[in-house]
Amino acid sequence: MFKDVTFGQYYPINSPVHRLDARVKLLLTILFVVSIFFIKSYFGFMLTAAVLIFVVLVARLPIMSVLKSVRGILFIVIITAIINLFFIKDGEVLVESGIIVITKQGVHTTIKMVLRLVLLITGASLLSLTTTPVQLAYGLESLMSPLKLIKVPVRDIAMIMSIALRFIPTLFEETNKIIAAQKARGASFDTGGLFARAKALLPVLIPLFVNSFRRADELAFAMDARCYNATDKRTKMKKATLSIGDLIAVLFIGGFVTVIILERYYFPTVGINIDPEIFGELL
Repeated sequence: MFKDVTFGQYYPINSPVHRLDARVKLLLTILFVVSIFFIKSYFGFMLTAAVLIFVVLVARLPIMSVLKSVRGILFIVIITAIINLFFIKDGEVLVESGIIVITKQGVHTTIKMVLRLVLLITGASLLSLTTTPVQLAYGLESLMSPLKLIKVPVRDIAMIMSIALRFIPTLFEETNKIIAAQKARGASFDTGGLFARAKALLPVLIPLFVNSFRRADELAFAMDARCYNATDKRTKMKKATLSIGDLIAVLFIGGFVTVIILERYYFPTVGINIDPEIFGELL
């Protein structure tokens, strides 16, 4: 049930993307995600897909590990596509049959919305696949360090996020084990209506919460036994330093964002447009 969740999972391999500084990857991921919302034409989506494929090849990630993130939101993508396709009434009508009306603008919006969601989730999943939770915590702590001036507990926040990222895959794995154990006892999670399925999840949620609190208690005792504290006097075993690879990555993503901005505001006619009348003829 939760096998397609890739958020929080790290794929250990030595690649140029894995060796990048966590702070740089965090900033570039945010910049990449924001730039996706500026894409207006199919040219921009094709360019974004090409950039993602290039990064996956450089990171030497298995394509199935990346596609799992898309499979995890497939239901949301389908619902979004249906809503946009059948509820947008603007533009030229391509198909009209009773209450079903498909317009040219609706097809355009549906295609672009699906592409935007897929590229958004895929790009964000690359961050967790190429960065360990500890590196992410250090990167967040470093980026949020100016907030110390207004007495924000940056180290505590970074540690909480690090622990949360570390235990996300563990909780999903434990959920799958509990579901398998309940199915072995005759429980059914795929039959009945919505309320019946929700009620069937109670035997899963209760032991999951109990195990989560037990893990949290054990972790607190372990940290206390090692005299952990989140004071400013703590030091790091590895100091994060910027390299030439980080500069190349910044220039690469910076160039991509520049092209997206120029294409949207200054060269809108460059974009490749697909005529949805093709879909009307097929239907």
